Amino acid sequence: QGAGVTRGLSSAFVSPVAGSVLVRRGGRAGVGWGALGAGGLLPGAVRAADVDLAPADRAFFAQLDGYRNDILRQSPETATQLGIDHGDLGFLRGELSHVNGPALEQAAVTSRTIRDSLARTDRKSLSAAGRVRYDCLDYSLARALEATRFAYSGGALASLVGGVGCYVVSQQDGAVNSIPDLLVSTHGVTGRADAEAYLARIAAFARLLDEETAMIGQRAAMGVIPPRFIGDNALGILKGFRATPAAKQALVANLEAKTAALGLSGYGDKAARLMESLVYPALDREISAFAAVNDKATVTAGVAHLPDGDAYYRWALRLGTTTTRSPQDIHRIGLEQNEEIKARMDALLKAQGLTQGSVGARTRSLNTDPRQLYPDTDQGRAELIAYLEQRIAMVRGAMPRFSHLGLKADVMVKRVPPDIQDGAPRGYMQPAPLDASRPAMYYLNLKSTAMWPRYQLATVTAHEGIPGHTWQLAYLAEHQADIPTITALLHYNAFVEGWALYAEQLVDEGGLYDKDPWSRLGYLQAQQFRACRLVVDTGLHAMGWSRDKAIDFLCEETGQGRAGMTSEIDRYCSWPGQACGYKMGHNEIIRLREKTRKALGARFDPAGYNDAVVMTGGVPLELLEGEIDSYIAARS
Repeated sequence: QGAGVTRGLSSAFVSPVAGSVLVRRGGRAGVGWGALGAGGLLPGAVRAADVDLAPADRAFFAQLDGYRNDILRQSPETATQLGIDHGDLGFLRGELSHVNGPALEQAAVTSRTIRDSLARTDRKSLSAAGRVRYDCLDYSLARALEATRFAYSGGALASLVGGVGCYVVSQQDGAVNSIPDLLVSTHGVTGRADAEAYLARIAAFARLLDEETAMIGQRAAMGVIPPRFIGDNALGILKGFRATPAAKQALVANLEAKTAALGLSGYGDKAARLMESLVYPALDREISAFAAVNDKATVTAGVAHLPDGDAYYRWALRLGTTTTRSPQDIHRIGLEQNEEIKARMDALLKAQGLTQGSVGARTRSLNTDPRQLYPDTDQGRAELIAYLEQRIAMVRGAMPRFSHLGLKADVMVKRVPPDIQDGAPRGYMQPAPLDASRPAMYYLNLKSTAMWPRYQLATVTAHEGIPGHTWQLAYLAEHQADIPTITALLHYNAFVEGWALYAEQLVDEGGLYDKDPWSRLGYLQAQQFRACRLVVDTGLHAMGWSRDKAIDFLCEETGQGRAGMTSEIDRYCSWPGQACGYKMGHNEIIRLREKTRKALGARFDPAGYNDAVVMTGGVPLELLEGEIDSYIAARS
């Protein structure tokens, strides 16, 4: 449905600059992980569990906090998004990262340094909780160091947290797509120091644009240029941003509003002057450089034509799925599951009186059915958002059937800001920061309400809200005493997105669609769509599919609209492998649930199994079975 979750570091979290360094713009070179030492815990991170931890675990968790701090120094934006850019890391609040050669080199050095340090830790001395965190970090570092083989991969630290993008600027990557949203949505202003840090970041925005401009040329010299259809869209976004008068930019108006509420004056004018004197000239340079490169672009959609492209895709596919499945195997799984789900959709459509035409054609007819559409007006958008809020409240009331954790999991529903909606995914969410300063933010792209027929809304809300991303990631925020905060940085796309698909299934299994067949159809369509993603992503990048062939396949099979599916395919071209994580993760969580059910028999507790998955904090699929085996053993 959407692009999942965003949290600055990972591209599966819709990374702002996934094409470069998503821990992406370097940082203070030469700062080692031990700079804060074992005492370098962030404010509020003192663990209640310290009283219970064995000495080996206590020392190891302090080590992990040091590693985390080193990563955050190289991505100040992520510290802000996590709500921990204060105390020892307060100096990051006015900074942005770097996208340049030294940043990439430092990212590799940092990853090797952390892995060497980790190897000196006695894993056998750790508890089960300590060992899983050790194994996850070691797994992530191994994949990150593999990224250094590919000069256009985004670098080691970007890969460490799930970044797979290969283009510096695209319809969804680059500073223009990320920094304004960071400042408006995430950079809080509680006093003059925060306002000055906001201004400092506007100035750094200009520096970042110039670094991107240099990298655009460097990548082009390697033969790494976005396909023309992506470049044209990205260029339109850059020019649209540039055409907006500085005083009317959202990030300027936002700072003015935040400071005025505190009785501070003049900050909007200062921000506008920085935009005019620094940001716009840098953006003019980027537009010129990108346009020159775009003139040389082809329409080849996949990454196989890039230097060492086949190997790059296999690496990206492993990063996206955290499995070693081949592109051919994943393609086959997608085809098989598409047919299985279509059979269920066919029966449901016939029960509703829709009997003629293919499953895709019959489902497509709903996209223009007035009964399924909200008015394409501000009032219609408000009514649609109100419906999403009702769905969240309904599912929240059913959560005791799905989980024993009792999480608060606060979430706010918002439309994607209009100034970024052209390149934004159809839906995504930003997790709540670890300091609980705001709820999770669930965004839906409402450029047109026709993008979201009513029958599709319940399942995307389960995916992005409750019991999906909002619930799973709330565990990290609400149980900081139990799990090191580095866990919030190490993003495993297949786990996070697989859980969200599994959450969609839980809502159906919980009977919430028993009197709502259209929403059940929307749920099945969403599952089928993810199966089709396995087909088109591997088709594009491993089997030579054209963009048009991939779009046609999605439209014909799923019944989704062509405009939306064009946007989806363009996303897969920019983020190879990421879209495969959804269904592969879902498949594994379901497989392990059946394994647990058979092993425990009458002792099987569905909610207990769900909690066991969530309480891992997020792990690679290659490690998930071991964690579930431990859960089974503890209850046998």
